[in-house]
Amino acid sequence: MDRKRIGPCVAKLAGLCALAGVVLAGMLFPVAGSLGAISNKVSDQVASTLALMVTDHPPLMTTVTDKDGAPIAYLYDQYRVRTPPDKLSPHMKTALLAIEDRRFHDHHGVDWLATLRAAARNKSSGAVEQGASTLTQQYVKNYLVHVLARTDKNAQRLAQEQSITRKLREARIAVGLETVLSKDEILGRYLDLVPFGSTIFGVAAASQAYFDTTPDKLTVPQAATLAGMVNSPTALDPEARPDKAIERRNLVIDAMLAEEKLSREEADTFKAAPLGLSEPVRTLQTGCVGAGPSYGFFCSFLVQHLTEAGFDLEELKIGGYRIETTLDPKITEYAKQAVEAQAPKTTPGVANTMAVVRPGKDAHEVVALVANRDYGLKKDEFQTQFDLPSGVENKFGTGSVYKVFTAAAALQKGIGIDTVIASPNTYTSRVFKGGAPNCPSTGEPSTYWYCLANHNDRYPPQMPLRQALATSPNTAFVILEEQVGLDTVVDMASRLGMRRTMATNIAGVAPDPKAAKDLRVTQAQFYAGNGNASFTLGPAPSSTLELANVAATIMSGGTWCPPTPVKKIVDRDGKPVELKKLPCEQAVPEPLANALAVGLGEDSKGMGTAAYSARKAGWTRPMMGKTGTTEEYKSAAYIGATPDYAGAVQVFNDSTSPKGICIGSGPPTLCSEGNIYGGTVPAATWFDTMMKAHADLPEKPLPQVEDRYRHGDGKMNVPDVVGSGVDKASAMLRDAGYEVTTVSVSAPQPRGAVVAQSLRGVAMRGMKVTLSVSSGPAPSRTETPPASETPPPAAVAPPVPESSAPEPAPPTR
Repeated sequence: MDRKRIGPCVAKLAGLCALAGVVLAGMLFPVAGSLGAISNKVSDQVASTLALMVTDHPPLMTTVTDKDGAPIAYLYDQYRVRTPPDKLSPHMKTALLAIEDRRFHDHHGVDWLATLRAAARNKSSGAVEQGASTLTQQYVKNYLVHVLARTDKNAQRLAQEQSITRKLREARIAVGLETVLSKDEILGRYLDLVPFGSTIFGVAAASQAYFDTTPDKLTVPQAATLAGMVNSPTALDPEARPDKAIERRNLVIDAMLAEEKLSREEADTFKAAPLGLSEPVRTLQTGCVGAGPSYGFFCSFLVQHLTEAGFDLEELKIGGYRIETTLDPKITEYAKQAVEAQAPKTTPGVANTMAVVRPGKDAHEVVALVANRDYGLKKDEFQTQFDLPSGVENKFGTGSVYKVFTAAAALQKGIGIDTVIASPNTYTSRVFKGGAPNCPSTGEPSTYWYCLANHNDRYPPQMPLRQALATSPNTAFVILEEQVGLDTVVDMASRLGMRRTMATNIAGVAPDPKAAKDLRVTQAQFYAGNGNASFTLGPAPSSTLELANVAATIMSGGTWCPPTPVKKIVDRDGKPVELKKLPCEQAVPEPLANALAVGLGEDSKGMGTAAYSARKAGWTRPMMGKTGTTEEYKSAAYIGATPDYAGAVQVFNDSTSPKGICIGSGPPTLCSEGNIYGGTVPAATWFDTMMKAHADLPEKPLPQVEDRYRHGDGKMNVPDVVGSGVDKASAMLRDAGYEVTTVSVSAPQPRGAVVAQSLRGVAMRGMKVTLSVSSGPAPSRTETPPASETPPPAAVAPPVPESSAPEPAPPTR
């Protein structure tokens, strides 16, 4: 024999011998038997893979729905929906088997006759592999590539290498599968698994993407198109290469004809039909960007909530869960329209955000999270992925909304909503420090008392707490903050719902041990530790969602629950999934919360700071509410609630330029000196939304107030000292816990007698009581008073900066 021909012959013989080994190995497997028996006869690697394929399933898309079950978002790594075999079109099964494995029902995982024929062709052509793989073997290969090696490029390469070793492994696993799974199960699993281009996996996703239909409704041409694609999804992509796709589709139809599944006339008709693709071909976009402009912020909060509850983000993308959320599409649309009506999405530098929460003693369901910005990736189209309505994104604060926490702390200490509190036009705190440089110095370098003024001088010097909540004098709440203690007020903010907010630092992010001093601690530590009285005036970053949850806590009888976006979760098999969650807490006694709700009930009426917006919207229902504006008008806020819904709105500068916000004709704008207030854009947004949300709901009253929380605990009755001598009167008041000052007045009473006192009835301990002390009868008009009695010129108080802009009186029409 010619030596030049010996080499190739030997090589071919070796190859055939090796392939014969594959055949022999396959024949050694039993045609029937248990999985355990098979595992004993195969390698550990094959056994473990076979066990996984029998018990495990490919990645499935997770579907997120609104409260009514309508899908709003999809989370996936591979766009795949499981389809039971009985939900597959018979045309799809017939087309696939005709082109890929016509002897599928005759073999037991490996088609030995086809393998021998392919072996001869391969060896004559010098190829390692050509054809002969059964549908079961293809299923094995696809499982190894797209499931086991899904995130490992090297493992994917090994699973597709052209080698006898891989062929042997696939053959062994295929034979094993056919001993424990029916043909129908294998066919269904195959069609659930294989790729149909890009991120589209499985026939259900392909049916939707290419033909906007479901697998059970596929026609013959549609089924033939999809069956043809499995050979090479990219090369036969019907959208990108329609000519190739039609050519392959018609080849499948011819194969169906050859198998006598179609008549000649039917085949010719189907081959002449156009592809009939959806226009455009549409895959369901993964992630919260796919939720769209209205639902994207809610979706983002949902994902954060689930990961914090123990879900792995990767598991969410492959687990095939169905997550029924608390999102109310109608209220979300009302809120989205309202925020954009007040500040269109194209408004430069002005974000308008809203959160709506349903009060309750068992759960606080989040029903809407929106912003005037759209959720998305296109910054030039005013889209963002910052969690504007749920995160701690308003870096400039809420302003006077935080007075709610001071009021709650004062109620806890013993006052009532009708207790009279002081509200001087200016005030200098001798307890707190950190005021402006024109405040009196303490004597310590660069340290000043905390001094402030009200927005105007039209406030009375004292008023009931509920009136103070409605009209918002700054001095009243700093004085209350002194009396109840800053620690108590800060703690109250956290208890009522500002938990994530209080855990961030004063920049609105997690404390950083390596940052500047003030950024190393949480807001709670910063304000309480530094004795910073401005806390009650709300200057620091806040979450709109947490503000809404504060209102929900108050309206739920003081029961705090974590704001939840989830109603129910089921796994891919329809079984309920329990979600780890924080329990609800009784944050404050129910009578206290009820009193606070009623105390906040004047804001939308009369001279309340939101009354103008309420009247303009036509609002007449009982509610609680509070406005807030920050000192330099860079942000403003509003919280409000009824027994049905609690909501919060924050309007803030979201640009890189720290300017104020101006309102007037047209949309809000950034300006050097702002004029926005919580009673304007924020309140108008709230009432616009809530008028529609409550349209079909019966009116519900606010809760009743116990006498203790209406008038106080009875331990704060200011002694009536009128008629007593000044020394005795002063001692009585100081013993009762009040500060005393005196002024001299002309009166018919004996000299030194108290003829009037500034506070009577119930008042907070520690308040200042001014006694008018008689200096005797006034001299006759003809008498000239001694020079020593000539009154001095009135003292002029130094200018005092505002620490927070309280709300103006409602403008007249």
